[in-house]
Amino acid sequence: MPIPSRTRVVAVIAFCVAGMLASCAKDPSPKPESTTSAPTSNGSSEPGLERFYSQTLSWGSCRDFESGDSPLRGSVECAYLEVPVDYDEPDGETAQIAMSRVETNGDKVGSLLFNPGGPGQPGLWMPGNFARSPLAESFDLVGFDPRGVGASTPEVRCLTDAETDAERLDLDIDMSPEGIAQTEKEEKDFIDKCVDRVGKDVLEHTGTREVVRDMDVMRAVLGDEKLSYVGFSYGTRIGAAYAEEFPDKVRALVLDGAVDASQDPNEELVEQYEGFQKAFDEFAADCATKSDCPLGTDPRQAVPAFRALVEPLVTTPAPAGGDRVLSYGDAHTGVVQALYSPQFWPDLEAGLQELKQGKGDTLLALADLYEGRAEDGTYQNTNDSFLAIRCVDDPRITDRAVAGQTEAKVREVAPFLDDGRGTGQAPLDDCAFWPVPNSSMPHEISVDGLPKIVVVSTTQDPATPYQAGVDLARQLDGSLITFDGTQHTVALTGESDCVDDAVIAYLKDLTVPAEGLRC
Repeated sequence: MPIPSRTRVVAVIAFCVAGMLASCAKDPSPKPESTTSAPTSNGSSEPGLERFYSQTLSWGSCRDFESGDSPLRGSVECAYLEVPVDYDEPDGETAQIAMSRVETNGDKVGSLLFNPGGPGQPGLWMPGNFARSPLAESFDLVGFDPRGVGASTPEVRCLTDAETDAERLDLDIDMSPEGIAQTEKEEKDFIDKCVDRVGKDVLEHTGTREVVRDMDVMRAVLGDEKLSYVGFSYGTRIGAAYAEEFPDKVRALVLDGAVDASQDPNEELVEQYEGFQKAFDEFAADCATKSDCPLGTDPRQAVPAFRALVEPLVTTPAPAGGDRVLSYGDAHTGVVQALYSPQFWPDLEAGLQELKQGKGDTLLALADLYEGRAEDGTYQNTNDSFLAIRCVDDPRITDRAVAGQTEAKVREVAPFLDDGRGTGQAPLDDCAFWPVPNSSMPHEISVDGLPKIVVVSTTQDPATPYQAGVDLARQLDGSLITFDGTQHTVALTGESDCVDDAVIAYLKDLTVPAEGLRC
């Protein structure tokens, strides 16, 4: 398929990516550095973990925590939290989890943790984005880069920046037996680099299972008896897993853009692509109302028009400024990035118009945003950590017949990404060859004693289908807020006062939204 093998399962990131959208709050004015939290008695009774639960965080400048194009400014402070790499061996190697905080100046309820999704997205930027939200009047706002991600160490980084640039130029569209074998060889070479540069011990302990344990250490060290948390997209899986592991430590959970942990990975993949096709159709219909739409004025012809635009890139990538070019794969990646939210549609329209003129600048910029490439050519390790987390979170697909059937189904439900080269066969993805075992399996969540939680689900979410939110709310016996829209996640972005008011009232006062609330 057009999206590279290692990102064949679309990254389910929150659409307010690293503060890129205008609707995200801006940083407030700076404040003096350095405050130090005090350890609390809200710790673990497990032998060997006491020193982690009772540690003190030294908050200070975020200067050494910044990377790429995501500066941490204003009143944001940063600190490192120490946790064991393997919780079963607390005296062994340790990891450093990068955390950020904006302290409240109001009547403090507690700390409020945020995660943007991914899996593998850094979250240090999030407190600064919400620093002017009403939530800042009641909570210390806390973000973190999950283990292996961003500023946290040890880092999961399998490729150098130059190797990632080269990988993005690789086609991987040949579905003949020879092409499949070549793609799988490249996957195995990539895995060898991961093992050499990261280590099996780190790769084995980089999944959601460990992240929820890290979050419980955060909760205790921050001085909170119970956790308040907002998780977007894949962050909903983290929140649900925390509820399973520590139901008695939950105060409030808001889960927006739900990932259903009971879903088969193949079904999830097909439904994601189906969602992006619906978003493409809506974009095409909107574009068709304009006489200069690069896909034409008949939305029924938008798919063939799009295929005609991108197909020449197979042999002739488009110049995109400097010495860079827009590859065939990057064109698809840029389009998928733009389909996360209608706020990106003007950029997508402009990028396709440029492509008609033989230029690829805007689509490449969108692809760079998806891939985590900064202007200076450096990459966040988002894609490497994405793969490492998915491969230990989910069961492996090793049946070639199943892989071929899934590939065929994806082409059927997402014709805008179907290049017509399908053969009914497909390469196994990297997870089939992953060197460490997976740590969880799809399952229905059943938790006793959990307080009321809130799930937000968008009717035409391109990345996480609406039904997944319905199912997650049912499993957790939570309150469901339905948002009518075509975008990936909505809470606390200013897009809907109806959603935001309900979420803020719940987080601050534990006021449960009205039953059947629809915004």
